[in-house]
Amino acid sequence: MSASTVPEFSRMVAARHLPAEPMTLEASEAERAALADRFGLSRIDSLTAVITLAPDGEAVLASGPLKASFQQACAISGNDFPNRIDEVLQLRFVPPAPPAGPDEEIELEAGELDEVEYEGEQFDLGEAIAQGFGLAIDPYATGPDADRVRQEAGLSDEAASGPFAALAALKKDN
Repeated sequence: MSASTVPEFSRMVAARHLPAEPMTLEASEAERAALADRFGLSRIDSLTAVITLAPDGEAVLASGPLKASFQQACAISGNDFPNRIDEVLQLRFVPPAPPAGPDEEIELEAGELDEVEYEGEQFDLGEAIAQGFGLAIDPYATGPDADRVRQEAGLSDEAASGPFAALAALKKDN
């Protein structure tokens, strides 16, 4: 996404004026349609997060449940099926770190993996939620008719369709 592009689900928050109560962020119909297009989904029926924000020095901690329901294409059959996400987001919004020197190695600790850098006085909580949603989608999710489609294609079990199936077939020919 380029700097001039406005994210589909933008919700700017002032880093110095955090709300005392949890924020409920719910994507509108137009935002859900744009996010479905972005993430290759047939449609998103609902996308809601209830996020608590807390200062942590210059950083801001954000945590809370993300819930979504959507239609997704089955990785096996290609047919749409309903799917859901219900997980807890834990993010840390941080001001940009000074650039590393050319000989300086950058190491990330486990707690830094969900850090989101922001510049200026605000950060985009909505875009961070959208990215969390995108990461939570299983790109290989299978729908209710996946087993039937596998059987019809002659791929009824994992061993027969796994990465070594072609090698096993060659071995049988010898």
